Amino acid sequence: MPGQKKITKEQWSWAFYDWANSAFATTVMAGFFPLFYKSYWASSFLAQESTAILGTINSIAGLIIMFLAPILGAYADIKNARKKMLRVFATLGIIATGALFFLPQGEWFIAAIFFIIGVIGFSGGNILYDSLILSVSTSKERNKVSSLGFSLGYLGGGLLFLGNVFMYLSPQSFGLSSNVEAVLWSFLSVALWWGIFSLPLFFYVQSDPVKNPIDFKPIKSSIVAFKNVLTTIRMVKSYKRPAIFLLAYWLYIDGVDTIIRMATAYGSDIGLDTSSMITALLLTQFIGFPSTLFFGVYANKLGFKKILSIGISIYILVCFYSAYMTTAKEFYILAATIGLVQGGIQAISRSFFSNLIPAEKASEFFGFYNLVGKSAVVFGPALVGWVALFFGNPRFGILSLLLLFIPGLILLWFVPEDEGI
Repeated sequence: MPGQKKITKEQWSWAFYDWANSAFATTVMAGFFPLFYKSYWASSFLAQESTAILGTINSIAGLIIMFLAPILGAYADIKNARKKMLRVFATLGIIATGALFFLPQGEWFIAAIFFIIGVIGFSGGNILYDSLILSVSTSKERNKVSSLGFSLGYLGGGLLFLGNVFMYLSPQSFGLSSNVEAVLWSFLSVALWWGIFSLPLFFYVQSDPVKNPIDFKPIKSSIVAFKNVLTTIRMVKSYKRPAIFLLAYWLYIDGVDTIIRMATAYGSDIGLDTSSMITALLLTQFIGFPSTLFFGVYANKLGFKKILSIGISIYILVCFYSAYMTTAKEFYILAATIGLVQGGIQAISRSFFSNLIPAEKASEFFGFYNLVGKSAVVFGPALVGWVALFFGNPRFGILSLLLLFIPGLILLWFVPEDEGI
């Protein structure tokens, strides 16, 4: 279009970090790690026991990120610290992911530690990566640049996962001896992919110094950061609409993220074939991108609250459907259904929130929104794992997510329609 600025080299370089680290989200977090952890590193445990451990691992990682987020926010306000700290967290995640390649069978505790470190590197790095968008775009360019990163993340993560799935389904075609070797090489491929495609950001993106840089002292600055969070909480509480929405969001997005991380572990516990589940995850990935765009179109027609309610209601039905699922075909249907709503709920939640907050306080509110989102996966994974272990039935574990989705849906409808209250 005439007069429209082209995407700059620096903006492309920033967006390619999403292409780089999304491979961890697809191949490791959602794909191979849950299945491989249960069958290879924690094979000495009963199925429900290893699922409980896996859920606890994810919840511990979420809890650590919850406490790290405000501290990293303080780092992001220091002169030239954004890119330096992003490099630290990316390197941490890359090394931890690559280290999984070398772990022998049975090393369930070491594998858990590496996975937690990998998640910290991934999630902590994303907090700093998000803040760098301020350095590469103006306020008018921000939606376009943010969408570019989102799109490249879907595409990059999906493409490497596709290659990893082919490697798993036909290891001999890649010169590998077994499925086990294929999965181990998949972890190494994620580390290499993440490292290589992060280079454009580190070479070409400049971290703008802040106007009033502060002298960062770890203990003092951490205390200040948490005081700022408490101040923001008090501020948010005085605005009824975003406050109620954030509580609803924290509940239902925990359910969404838990299903992403625990779906294959659940499928394994009820006896589904690993190859079918991995292939089904590809379906979710590639349905997710176009369906997210359609969600945006219908959000304008139906309204944010209605379209989010449809998405959450579908997840509630998914919980019931999963509890009675017995075949790989049913898992494919489940994966396709999740693909239709997963990205849409994430995207529309952010858009809805932006319409609830006062424009003059957008920075503070979105900082808190990101903190809520990053810390959401705290209860869900542990809930699924330990409920399944307590009842001796994984189907009860997946049904326990109704404790997140139903209250989240109800609270969403308590968000006032009228402004100013």
